[in-house]
Formats: sequence, C-alpha cells, structure tokens
Amino acid sequence: MQIIILIYTILMGVSTIDIPVKKVEKSRINQLDPDNLHFGKLYSDHMLIAYYDDGAWQRAEIVPFHDLTFSPATAFFHYGQAIFEGIKAFKDSKGNPVIFRPKDNLERMNRSAIRMAMPEITEEIFIGGMAKLIDVDRAWIPTKENTSLYIRPFMLAVDEFIGVRPAEKFLFIIITSPAGPYYDKPLSIYVEDKYVRAFPGGIGFTKAAGNYGMSMFPTQEIKKKGYDQVLWTDGFTHKYVQEIGTMNVFFVIGDKAITPDVAQDTILEGVTRDTVITLLREKGMTVEVRHLSVDEIEEAYKKRATQRGIWYRYCSIYCTYL
Repeated sequence: MQIIILIYTILMGVSTIDIPVKKVEKSRINQLDPDNLHFGKLYSDHMLIAYYDDGAWQRAEIVPFHDLTFSPATAFFHYGQAIFEGIKAFKDSKGNPVIFRPKDNLERMNRSAIRMAMPEITEEIFIGGMAKLIDVDRAWIPTKENTSLYIRPFMLAVDEFIGVRPAEKFLFIIITSPAGPYYDKPLSIYVEDKYVRAFPGGIGFTKAAGNYGMSMFPTQEIKKKGYDQVLWTDGFTHKYVQEIGTMNVFFVIGDKAITPDVAQDTILEGVTRDTVITLLREKGMTVEVRHLSVDEIEEAYKKRATQRGIWYRYCSIYCTYL
C-alpha cells in the first residue's frame, strides 16, 4: 500500500500493524461535491474503532461509518471524560495521501489523556490505524485549493456506571470528513473581559470536550454583538491575551511576531502554531513567546493604526488553527 509506505517514511519509520477492514457494501462517495464542501457536514465511508478494557487496548478495526449505541449510564455523558484531536490529510503532486505532523497530535492527545485520567493511545493504533483508514478512504480526499480530509480522533469513557471515579473502559475512534476552509472570511474578534476559559492548574492545555462546551455561551453572546470569535484573556486580571476559541493567535507589532506562552498551562499548544513559529524564524523574523497585554496591543494600534481599523500596519493579528 503506497500510502502506508509514504506516511511512515514521513513519520520516521513507524511500523505497520495488521488491522482488519470491513468495507461498506455501497460507497457514499457520490455525495461528495468538491465544489461545495462545508466543514463537518459529510463523513467518509469508514471509521477506525478500538476498545480499552482490562488495562490494555484491544485490537483495532476499520468498519463502515455508523451510529453508536450507549447506555444512558455511560460515564462520558455524566462526567465529561472525553478528548479529541484534529488533523488534516492532503494529496501530494503525485496523488499520494500525506498527513500533517500526526505524531505531534498523538503526543498532544496523550497529554490530554493523562490529565483526564484516561489511557494513552498507542502509536500503532493512532498513527498506523489512521494511515490505513485514509488508505481505505483515499478517494474522499479533495484536491481543490483550501480543501482537505479532516481527521477527527477521539476517546470516550464508556463505563456503564454512575459514580464519580475515573473510568476503566474506553472507546477510541477516528472518523474523517472532506472539508473546505473552517472560515470563509476574516473574523471579527471580541476581547473577552468577563468569562474565563482556563486557570493555571486546570485543563486549558488539553483538547478536552469540556473546554469547548464552556465556550458556547460566551461565543453565543458575542455573536449577538456582531462578532465571530472570542479572544480569551487570563482569568485573574483579563489583562493578558491567551487564545481565540478555535485557534492560537499571533500579533505582529513592528518587526516582531508575538504569541502567548503556552507554558502557563492555560493555552492549547497548537501544532500549526509551532510550525508558524519555526517558519517565521527561518524567514528571519523575530518571534517572541511571552505574556502580551491588551494594553500593549492597544498602544501599538494607537501609534500606527490605519483607518480601516481591522488590520494594522504595525499591529496585525494572525491566527493559526489549533
């Protein structure tokens, strides 16, 4: 399988694993319209699924995409033990599927798992299974500009037990979705000065479901005011910027790009963020990773703001998807 060889070459020789595949009787590929793709609306034919029980991950398998059935007493419904990742696959110039830095997503997912008292997923299941899944559904990878095959790995606590304790049984799934751009226009950003996303010692650095659930109401409120997304600030003073609801953030002030420091454990460390930092430095631009206050940004705006009031000559904001 050419994709397996290609991806594992990129991923520095991760070994393949024997994952059984049960294919769909009839593909839904005819539903794929490359000229009319929306994010998170259409899902590919297959998905990967693996169970964790008796202290170990059981054999993974690839099966037709289907609905899941759970007991009303399933743990993640009640106590929020649920984490996920977001990755993209593309095709190279020869039509071979390639994935953008999936090992970094595996490492981040396992950081989330540890903090949420969930088992770490193995490289063989996460990356090996992902590669095989994409090979099975390679026809679903769109090739037009600004499109990709979005990959969503996620893990759920599935104990049928209502009691506040870490679960013992888990379900790991990967689904994929052909997608266009997440946003189709520049965003209008609201600097949040009331609600708080994360505090030190919490789970702000994880990609846990609860981090997104708590953001729904503040986002709903700012949309009533005409804004698209929230720029979160620190929970103690609302003085320092942290991240936007769906992305990390960079501010370009003068000849420097400044992005908040993720070491404070209140910001999700984006894989794209790390790539942007590397590329900017390779291009000779100074990148500062530090606390950045709203006051500093406002002062830069006052000095060099243009009449447009959105993009500034000496103070620009750039966002990278998490």
